[in-house]
Amino acid sequence: MTDLERAVALLHEGDHSVVLVRGDDVLVSDDRGVAPLVRWVDSGDDLSGFSAADRVVGRAAALLYVLLGVEAVCGDVMARGAVDVLSAHGITASHGTLAEQIVNRAGTGPCPMEAATAGIDEPSEALRAIKAKQAELRAHARA
Repeated sequence: MTDLERAVALLHEGDHSVVLVRGDDVLVSDDRGVAPLVRWVDSGDDLSGFSAADRVVGRAAALLYVLLGVEAVCGDVMARGAVDVLSAHGITASHGTLAEQIVNRAGTGPCPMEAATAGIDEPSEALRAIKAKQAELRAHARA
């Protein structure tokens, strides 16, 4: 079984949100959205060569996967823009459902992280935009 196949199996067996696998190393998160990817980027750990299985992969997540240095990403749902980003960076992309865009949880418009990274192609710039949007959403949640 490949790392990617193992990541996909673990994603569904454990009902996780994201799983990364490289050989015997396995990282798992049940947190929603891009939060686990941001934490892993911020950790500074070398995650190059990992394969990732994720529930939902939009452009924002794809740009974070580029920063993480993964070699393959499989999304249950993946946006066309994510496929483009991953492919442009030499990352193998596979998916269940291919979506035009990732929508917000209410289903009323684009995902806030997708909106925050619209028009951004540089992964480190996307990370800054994502963190700013996360801070804005936290501030609104507290208000």
